[in-house]
Amino acid sequence: MMDSAWSTSHRNPSVKDKYILLLLLFLLFLTLCPQHLGWLRLTDRSGSRKAAQDGWISLLAVAATLWTSFPFYLLLQQENVNKKTFKESVKPGWHYFGRKMDAADFEWMMWFSTFRNHILFALVGHVIFAKIFTIIAPKHRSLIFGMYGGLAVLVTMGWTFMALVLSHCIILYSVALVKKKWMCFAAGLSTLASIKLEPYNSWQEALVTGSFDLQDVLFYGGCGFSIMRCMSFALENCEKKDGNYTFCDLLKYNFYLPFFFFGPIMTFDRYHVQANNTQLTRKEREMWNITTKALLHLGVILVVDVFFHYLYILTIPSDMKLVTKLSDWCLAGLAYSNLVYDWVKAAVMFGVINTVATLDHLDPPQPPKCITMLYVFAETHFDRGINDWLCKYVYDYIGCDHDNIFKELLATICTFAVTTLWLGPCELVYIWSFFNCFGLNFELWVAKFFSLPPFSMIEGSMGEAMSRRIRGVFNAANFWAIVLYNVLSLNSLEFAKTVGRRLIFKGFPLSTLSVLFVTYCGVQLVKERERQQALQEEPEPATPVDGAKEKAE
Repeated sequence: MMDSAWSTSHRNPSVKDKYILLLLLFLLFLTLCPQHLGWLRLTDRSGSRKAAQDGWISLLAVAATLWTSFPFYLLLQQENVNKKTFKESVKPGWHYFGRKMDAADFEWMMWFSTFRNHILFALVGHVIFAKIFTIIAPKHRSLIFGMYGGLAVLVTMGWTFMALVLSHCIILYSVALVKKKWMCFAAGLSTLASIKLEPYNSWQEALVTGSFDLQDVLFYGGCGFSIMRCMSFALENCEKKDGNYTFCDLLKYNFYLPFFFFGPIMTFDRYHVQANNTQLTRKEREMWNITTKALLHLGVILVVDVFFHYLYILTIPSDMKLVTKLSDWCLAGLAYSNLVYDWVKAAVMFGVINTVATLDHLDPPQPPKCITMLYVFAETHFDRGINDWLCKYVYDYIGCDHDNIFKELLATICTFAVTTLWLGPCELVYIWSFFNCFGLNFELWVAKFFSLPPFSMIEGSMGEAMSRRIRGVFNAANFWAIVLYNVLSLNSLEFAKTVGRRLIFKGFPLSTLSVLFVTYCGVQLVKERERQQALQEEPEPATPVDGAKEKAE
């Protein structure tokens, strides 16, 4: 039974909740008025207002994180893990410490438990062969990449799967020769629909024979990414003015093993140039950076493993009885933690693949932006490769400069229509696509509205800091819209509805305002970091040598 100290108090706020609200208001005063903090000695020696603000905001963010995560450890002791609802997704773990493991994410389990040795063997073999033939025959290294990848796919999945993928390649290559973009899209999306919609997907899946349990995951991943790559090839061939790319170019691109089953997608134009580059040089300290990233990914994997044994953040949402007993803060932290975990999973999986691709002298799509850094829908994605593909061929192509409301609406509808087909049409995906499409357009509508007078004149008369604070308030609300819209795709619609109901309605005003305030502080930290990065990336102004000479004369 869960301790009543952590139970919900949204109807009658306790004395403890009132003290928390007073503390948050006091921290807000300290954050906005750091000039009064000399007696606390938390500012830097120069008395910088900005340093004091960042210090207090960071302190508050850390405190809020601990406040929302610590109850998980207190409440989920071993006796709670033995509940019937937990048996399906909680498996034996660290016997020495007496801890069970959260195994709700089958994809992570496949990568780092079930097929860890298979994946390591295949990737290590790829690195060795790629290195040898890069030294011996750098002009033909892309051919070696494709041959090794094709052989690995054949051995892993069997000849029927290989024949199915080749049939997709042949169909889309034939359409690419016509050089009509609408035909390439029609053929590509129809082929993609054939593995996402019944009864065609069941018929094709039945053709595949294999020896291990998660072959359906490899089937859908391999076929899906293969079709998207073939569409990229076909669309780039339409842009080629003199002649056509060869079928061999398509096979070399499609069967690059690190990208084949799980992505990320690298558009054909980028891959073709980089894989056929014979001037292979390393930047200064590049190998050191690759080694550092590899060790970092290993460290993150170990940290995630620790969390799997102590904080069952993936399993808890499946037990709605337990979810309803969580406090508002704890529930908000649970929703946020699920999105953070999904980002960590994507960052590690794509990071490992990108490390191998970087060793092959490629510049692959980077891991997605951390969910903590997101406060606008335009930057919300968990697969940068798919995002780049959609932006290049759909979103930017239709939306142009994204300044026209109607073009933007059409661009987002088309983009999320393709995304819905990519994810697999179902009720949950429809809801996810609708809300994210609405959020992306709503941002543009709000920006357009406030760019009109008198709002533009009022903002123009404000200082830069005050303008950023006001925008931060809207961004904080936007952040939680992003969390709610995306957590339903990771957990369930019922869990997302519970989080939204508690934070917006039942938890108002105490929980709602306090969570938004902490989020606002986090957004300000992100904005300050982005401002510092922009200043560092700005080119230094050239020194006026001639003018200085004239002045000296």
